[in-house]
Amino acid sequence: MKQINKDILKLAIPSILANITVPFVGMVDIAVAGHLDTSAAVMIGGIAIGTMLFDLLYWNFGFLRVGTGGLAAQAYGRGDRRECARIFARALGIALSCAFLLIAIQWIFVKAAFLVVDCTPEVRELASRYFFIRIWAAPATLSLMAFKGWFIGMQDSVSPMAVDLVVNGMNVLMSIVLALGIDFGCLHYDGMGFPGIAAGTVVAQYSGLLTAAGIMLFKYVRTTFSHLEPDDLKSLFRGGETKRFFVMNADLFVRSLCFIAIYIGFTVISARYGDVLLAVSSIMMKLLMIFSYFTDGFAYAGEALTGRHIGAKDGVMVRQTVKWTFLWSMGIALIFMLIYHFAGVPMLKMMTSDQTVVTAAQGYLPWLLLMPIIGCAAFTWDGIYIGATASKDIRNSMLWAVVGFFLVWGAGMILLQLLGSAASETYGRTAMHILMAAYFAHLLARTLYLSLRYKSVILSTLSS
Repeated sequence: MKQINKDILKLAIPSILANITVPFVGMVDIAVAGHLDTSAAVMIGGIAIGTMLFDLLYWNFGFLRVGTGGLAAQAYGRGDRRECARIFARALGIALSCAFLLIAIQWIFVKAAFLVVDCTPEVRELASRYFFIRIWAAPATLSLMAFKGWFIGMQDSVSPMAVDLVVNGMNVLMSIVLALGIDFGCLHYDGMGFPGIAAGTVVAQYSGLLTAAGIMLFKYVRTTFSHLEPDDLKSLFRGGETKRFFVMNADLFVRSLCFIAIYIGFTVISARYGDVLLAVSSIMMKLLMIFSYFTDGFAYAGEALTGRHIGAKDGVMVRQTVKWTFLWSMGIALIFMLIYHFAGVPMLKMMTSDQTVVTAAQGYLPWLLLMPIIGCAAFTWDGIYIGATASKDIRNSMLWAVVGFFLVWGAGMILLQLLGSAASETYGRTAMHILMAAYFAHLLARTLYLSLRYKSVILSTLSS
């Protein structure tokens, strides 16, 4: 096997193993909510809206992972360990500052969010309770973004895997125990009910932060952070590299806003059609994203290796990285088309015992087959462009993605109105199909833009 494949698999497999646990956290949260002694649709809706509020917050800070990873990879490729350490210290300082700001404005944020988010009073009450508990994990959550990005940039996917396994394992365990309780021998706890799901996430995030800090202490203090000098910490937020960090992150912030517009728009729109269809949209999104967690492993590998080889000015290896990363990603896509085809209904039943929700969701299963086809290239290109720190083009691809999403949604709804279907019993279900089409339109827009820009952006970086 070529060395490039060994490098890709060395980085991708640990990320995939960690990512496998990510969808199960969301699935367990929904499953726990769906099996509490009240309306499953309302409980699932509460989780969906509560999670959406955190997506609305945390996607704004995606640059803490994305920007840190790309810059660290290039510094690693240049052999500049001192700059690697500076990049992490800068990202961690920003992460903690932002986290404390979020805690301070939590009440204002929730009030403002529900001026836009339309849902039933029952769902709103549950979502608010979820938010006000989970927000206390913000320092850990944002710090972990910086840790993960930096580990990946350092060509180390084993450390973030260990952290993710701790976070996701603890999240599943603590959400079940704190929500449903435990009765095992001399251990007896009745559980908190719905609030326990959020409390489990808080415990898990801080467990992950302790794990990441321990890894950093034992693995990198001598090899990397020993290169730091006292003046480095004083000048973290000054100088050319700092300016580059903030310029890049401004582009990535816009990218995050675009993600918010699409993913939050998806949930907000689906909430208009009642608790059942809101629950369906939440479950479908979880199932759709299972594929991305596998492909992201190769996207992370592409990110780390692209950044490393660009830092080393090795054009041949950059091209090899792009070629083989795509081939591995496409192989994963073919596997998932088979999984979605044969296991779609069992996946739905695993998510909820509410037969009404299961029946409603079955009509949307064909959309799952499109996810591997359309999503593969979009996710893989993201990793490659992040490694190249081509933040302007990453931003522009998402701007076009927003246009594609809302253009398809708007055109579809206008057509639905013209056909006179607004008053029919199938209106909500048809609108959900249009919403799914809009979601895939945004993936297609990202793929086309980044594919067309590859030669003039990624390859031109090597000659600059």
